[in-house]
Amino acid sequence: MNQGRGAQSQTRVFEWSHRWESRRAMPRLFKLAPSLAWCLAGALALLGVSNAAQSQPRMRYHDATQARALSLVPVNRNPPSPSRARWSQSGRYWQLVANGLPSHAIGAFPNRGNPNAVRAQDLRLQIPARPQMAANPTPLRLGFRFGVSLKGVVFDPMAAEFWHGNPRSGWQYNALGGAVALGLDANYAHVQPNGAYHYHGLPSGLLSGLSWSPQAHSPLVGYAADGFPIYALTGTQNGQIVRMTSSYRLKTGRRPAGDQPTGRYDGAFLQDYEYQAGSGNLDACNGAFTVSKEFPQGSYAYFLTEAFPVVPLCFAGRPDNSFALGRPGGRGPGGRGQGGPGSGGPGFKPGFGRPPPPPGGG
Repeated sequence: MNQGRGAQSQTRVFEWSHRWESRRAMPRLFKLAPSLAWCLAGALALLGVSNAAQSQPRMRYHDATQARALSLVPVNRNPPSPSRARWSQSGRYWQLVANGLPSHAIGAFPNRGNPNAVRAQDLRLQIPARPQMAANPTPLRLGFRFGVSLKGVVFDPMAAEFWHGNPRSGWQYNALGGAVALGLDANYAHVQPNGAYHYHGLPSGLLSGLSWSPQAHSPLVGYAADGFPIYALTGTQNGQIVRMTSSYRLKTGRRPAGDQPTGRYDGAFLQDYEYQAGSGNLDACNGAFTVSKEFPQGSYAYFLTEAFPVVPLCFAGRPDNSFALGRPGGRGPGGRGQGGPGSGGPGFKPGFGRPPPPPGGG
């Protein structure tokens, strides 16, 4: 992207401000680490059942209690139309208009585990150009998309599948646990009833298109709903390229049984996992401070990981309501973003911010 001197100056102001604000807020987030274990449970407490109904025609009954190896549909088909994504700036926000289709190959849809055909979408999302850390994390809820790739394919990790089809049971199936067949393709993606292709896990086609390498910092994958960047697997800590690892672990022992699922905690349900601060190098939102090509002075960022949760299940900042399902391009009740736009850090001026780089990969 060609930039004049004025734009370069704005970028420097933003990078300095972003670095200051992220570092000022990071200790606050990590001081809260022992209490952040509530994020996973809180995600269930805040489930939007009405929103879930928009992405699933009805809740299916399930009594499976055992995790199983995933049987992924091969990616050997082209999307129904070419991928389209356009980023633009509007005040303190960066806006995306896209058709929700990737530029990489996808699996066959419908398939045995997913009856829906892929269709182009009218996707209209926005993110803060100057994301800020919130005082407390916001759990991801069902019916709310976590983020979006640079090419406009959303990350929507939760599945609207519950023990006995009852969202109030407190037991939500893990989309990557294999207990319930969801027809995922080899990009760990499948299709919603409205035709929206979306990622539940590590999107191999996307990472291949971005030339991801284990020897380098991850390329920029996309942005979360709160405006912080999304990377995958590798980051920078103490000046070294390292594997970024989740701090969630399987609980020990067995589930309660009775009127709740039986069997050992094996990953079939989201509730089989618990956050253990320090067991990995990422916080409860699968995030950490990293230095990257896009943010040479450093930034808080999210990471897709190999292990659970793979796609983060909470936000360190304030997610924009345009990411709520059922609001294609709409703004939630609070206007532009949950809680309204932030005031920025030192040196911040309205409209300053680093635009997403030109989209590359899927």
